[in-house]
Amino acid sequence: MSNKASSNLHQLIKSLTKAEKRYFKVYSSRHTIGDKNNYQMIFDAIEKQTTYDEDAIIRKFKNESFINKFSITKNRLYDHVLKSLDAYHSNSSINAQLKRQLHYAEILYKKSLYKQSSKQLKSAKKIAYKYEKHTSLLEIFMWEKLLIEKDNYTNTNEDGLLQIVTEDQLILDKIGNHIQFWNIKSRLFQILNQQGRVRSANELERFKQIIDNTLLSSEDRALYFETKYLYHHIYSAYFFGVGDYQQCYDHLKKLLGHIEGNKDEFKEEPNIYFSALTNVIYVSSQLNKTKESFEYLEKLRILPETLLLNSNEDLDIKLFSSTYSIELTLHALTGDFEKGVELVPQIEEGFRLYGNKINGVRRAYIEANICILYFCKEDYNSALKWSNQLLNNADIDQTLDIFCFTQILNLLIHLELNNLRLIPYALKSAQRYLQTRNRTYQFETIMLAFIGDKLKSRSEDQSTHLYQQLHDDLVGLSSDPFEKAAFEYFDFIVWSKSKINNSSFKDELVQKEKAS
Repeated sequence: MSNKASSNLHQLIKSLTKAEKRYFKVYSSRHTIGDKNNYQMIFDAIEKQTTYDEDAIIRKFKNESFINKFSITKNRLYDHVLKSLDAYHSNSSINAQLKRQLHYAEILYKKSLYKQSSKQLKSAKKIAYKYEKHTSLLEIFMWEKLLIEKDNYTNTNEDGLLQIVTEDQLILDKIGNHIQFWNIKSRLFQILNQQGRVRSANELERFKQIIDNTLLSSEDRALYFETKYLYHHIYSAYFFGVGDYQQCYDHLKKLLGHIEGNKDEFKEEPNIYFSALTNVIYVSSQLNKTKESFEYLEKLRILPETLLLNSNEDLDIKLFSSTYSIELTLHALTGDFEKGVELVPQIEEGFRLYGNKINGVRRAYIEANICILYFCKEDYNSALKWSNQLLNNADIDQTLDIFCFTQILNLLIHLELNNLRLIPYALKSAQRYLQTRNRTYQFETIMLAFIGDKLKSRSEDQSTHLYQQLHDDLVGLSSDPFEKAAFEYFDFIVWSKSKINNSSFKDELVQKEKAS
């Protein structure tokens, strides 16, 4: 029976910070009966468990009366923890402050202390207008109307009523404006997250149908700071999806300017600024704007100080995974492979420290970037270790482009290591995987065909010819707007040229930079 016991309480307790746990002890001390604090006893026992084990809890407290109805006790403790969190975070956000003031206004109103209630509403209204908290404003308007009605409209006039109607309509327009923009954004991001970037004419048409909306015809149609953010957010995502990085970059810069010009409004949503910075770093790197990429990376690193944020584990994990992933990518693109590899011990320590708390997809991108750096350095054994680590990760969606890319790179690593007995099996596995993925593109077809032919080659001349053919095929493919995304993870064209010229990848990359 206990195997089916809910672990919600355990999950909630485990999510608490040290400061929240300390506050819980203070808060629960108010509920001590005699010398015992049942809440704290159960809390401490559950907090020590790595995995929730209700049988162990029941055995531990078998002589306590509360164990007879433990499901009720658990529910009460769960509510108690939430109440302590509510008290601890009562001033943690503008929304929390507004809810508290509105509650004060309600209490005072019901005690017939109308002037005091009105004073609380005026204070709340000022804050709500400053931070554009529109749903709170609607609730404030409701209480203001009740104050007018309780005097039978004797303390207002026609102009006052007209002002109320005007305010109502303006706020409703802004709420409607946000709903419309959010609708467009969510439809676009649903496609982006489920299928990735555009890689066919049909997918492009779906994107265009979403973006072809009169609401997006002008930024002026965005009525306030949050919908202006959504306007540029939508367009940057659209142009990213269709592979137009220059226009994507232009909208991301405007988006960052908008956020940085409204820091107070965005302070409570640091993830918005966080995402905008990570996006602009990636796009600027693809546009070879290396200097700008490193400048934005520095902004990302000091984001907590910029927004005056308190450190917390969630933010620390996001900063760790994003900044390291980005820095690895930049070092790979600039040919500074040694500097990138120097970061690996720090990354491994972060993996050890944060464990499964790191998002699986974020971890996969870090592992892929490390694999690329070792591959570029021609340390193929280390590259194989990291590619296997990514491919054996059961926590990520195996339809992701990064998983597909690593399948290809893993085969090339085996090729470089001359693991001829393993390659045929790995090749068949990759072919089966791509068939089940139902999204095989020309790039994957070309690469798998090359690997199959390379296994059959018996002379150096044959091998050189195959690399030349691969190079020519990839050059032709790189101009295809639906295929170029495959070249963003790793420059296969430069790699194939290094094999033709029997030179290092780094030397060929330097030559390419000089030529451009």
